[in-house]
Amino acid sequence: MNRLLAIIALCLSVLPAWAEPGQHWPAIDSAAAGWSATALQPLRDYAELRKPTALMLVQNGAVLASFGDPVRKVGVASVRKSLLSSLYGNAVADGRIRLDATLAELGVDEKAPGLTDQEKGATVRDLLTARSGIYLPAAHETPDIKEKRPARGSHPPGTFWFYNNWDFNALSTIYRQRTGKDIFESFARHIAAPIGMEDFSARDGRYALSPVSIHPAYPFRLSARDLARFGVLFANGGSWEGRQLIPAGWVSESTARQSASDRPGRGYGYMWWTLPEDGFGKGAALASRYDGQQVAVIPSKRLVLVQTAESGSDGKGQRTRDFIAMLRKIVAAAP
Repeated sequence: MNRLLAIIALCLSVLPAWAEPGQHWPAIDSAAAGWSATALQPLRDYAELRKPTALMLVQNGAVLASFGDPVRKVGVASVRKSLLSSLYGNAVADGRIRLDATLAELGVDEKAPGLTDQEKGATVRDLLTARSGIYLPAAHETPDIKEKRPARGSHPPGTFWFYNNWDFNALSTIYRQRTGKDIFESFARHIAAPIGMEDFSARDGRYALSPVSIHPAYPFRLSARDLARFGVLFANGGSWEGRQLIPAGWVSESTARQSASDRPGRGYGYMWWTLPEDGFGKGAALASRYDGQQVAVIPSKRLVLVQTAESGSDGKGQRTRDFIAMLRKIVAAAP
């Protein structure tokens, strides 16, 4: 028995272990962490070429490399969806929101003439996975979404993936109605404060109304160093300093491929993009926005890589495919 316990202890000692940063981010020398002298060159080259607002690489709770201004808060655009997904974990676990609840059951509708009976059959899960089949104008839509939006009624709920701001905005309405809580206050209290975000407050979020829909968008402003803490939380299965802030099952399910997508090599979970296991390891996920906001979570290598870029200025020209190509090189070189 003692020998068996010793073997188990030895096995546990060699498993990858995550650490969280303390009050402030510690830094570690890449060579001391086992990286080769050239392993981080793709990151340096990318930072020099793209010049994002901030680029921050973290391994096991310590900063390996940082470029730009990781303290500067920027609008993180569609990364907001992954932030909201984190709040859904506890709301679902507590029974306040059911994934199989339909919009009809929840009393969710839209401006006149309102949703059709088919559209009201969409479930919370359909919205989380961008498969609602509801193709209506929405707040904070990009021209690309407007151009590619399918014809209304062309796909029943749950049958077709389309990256759809209507789904994501309606989820904010559902969260507020079912929990009675403000999204930004909830995030500040249940996520930001427990993981020690240094810059975020509930005042860094707002509801963006639009004349085309009753469901507002919910933009956030965060710094790169605070986004990195959020990434570490997900890489650590929702746990922080021994406290389970988000159910581990939700973290696993939301960052697992629930749908195929129209982006090469990427799937879609619950408002998270998923990355292929071949090249990124199990559970790799990405909170992403096309103009430069990225939070990459690579549990197999204990890595989090964050990029921020100010929209309309240094965010112009930042492409997710280039970020992923660089990330692949970093993951391949990681000890």
